Amino acid sequence: MKYIDEYRNADLVRQLVRELAAIQTRPWKIMEVCGGQTHAIVKFGIDELLPAGITLIHGPGCPVCVTPLELIDKANHIAAQPEVIFCSFGDMLRVPGTTGDLLTVKAKGGDVRIVYSPLDALMLARENPKREVVFFAVGFETTAPANALAVYQAHRQGVRNFSMLVAHVLVPPALEALLSSPERRIQGFLAAGHVCTVMGYWEYEPIARRYGVPIVVTGFEPVDIMQGIYLCVKQLEAGRAEVENQYARSVRREGNLPAQQLIRDVFVVAPQKWRGIGEIPNSGLRLREPYDAYDAGQRFGVSDYRVEESTDCQSGLVLQGAIRPSECPAFGARCAPEHPLGAPMVSSEGACSAYYRYRRF
Repeated sequence: MKYIDEYRNADLVRQLVRELAAIQTRPWKIMEVCGGQTHAIVKFGIDELLPAGITLIHGPGCPVCVTPLELIDKANHIAAQPEVIFCSFGDMLRVPGTTGDLLTVKAKGGDVRIVYSPLDALMLARENPKREVVFFAVGFETTAPANALAVYQAHRQGVRNFSMLVAHVLVPPALEALLSSPERRIQGFLAAGHVCTVMGYWEYEPIARRYGVPIVVTGFEPVDIMQGIYLCVKQLEAGRAEVENQYARSVRREGNLPAQQLIRDVFVVAPQKWRGIGEIPNSGLRLREPYDAYDAGQRFGVSDYRVEESTDCQSGLVLQGAIRPSECPAFGARCAPEHPLGAPMVSSEGACSAYYRYRRF
């Protein structure tokens, strides 16, 4: 299949549902890791098509959603400085911090700009040598190569007025944290295909063996997701726990080796705090020497800033799959896109925004 319509073919989806029902003998709980998959599941009603007993649990696979409150506050503080041009992807502008978001900073006079690549921010730094240009580097392994390249190019070209506020998170340690929980309910995973396009899926193989869970690398369209669920249930019914690749049109086991090398050259693995979840060891990236001179947290003196998460927002429970967005008391009332309590309500990959958009009625 080559075209998107084929991956949204209703007949193919119904055929996979029938095949799934034919092999299922008991209930299973499967987590889709990626927020993009969550949106597709809710938009197309995939979870409502599944045979009774197969439950999909929404996971923490939205990088905007898991960016901790203190990093949003750091971004707001830096963006408010008069000498700064603060650059970000659009999703981050409405994520609430303690006292507002980046759009609030912009409304008060801060020079906050939406860019489509970190290299756009680097170009702004070259064009504005008397201004400090800061890029908000948010994302999973998917966006890490482009961010690493921007820092590498800045260092190579001697651009000193460019820096990054790094908020990168890594998927495998998050899966291990979920599987290590005493309240674990997850029996299988649908892994995010775009992450594995960069990193491959070899990192998932020891996790599948250690915890006895099948992990299926899956795409983002209805046929992809339904086939991923089918492959995962087929493993569970057979008592197998392996990594399978449904997204073979994009993913190879080894991944993109040059991209991985660039990430290793520029970044080093570090502990990372996840919004509503807490710190997960070895689940983030920070700049290594000699690139740590481009760390905006150090440059603007906010590296040690800490703040407690709000108790009003239950995004941590949503991101861990403990509750569905509609089960949060604030959902749709005190928390809505116009006045969000947390990032999952405004991110394009947030579970709360998916439920608000497609299922609030």
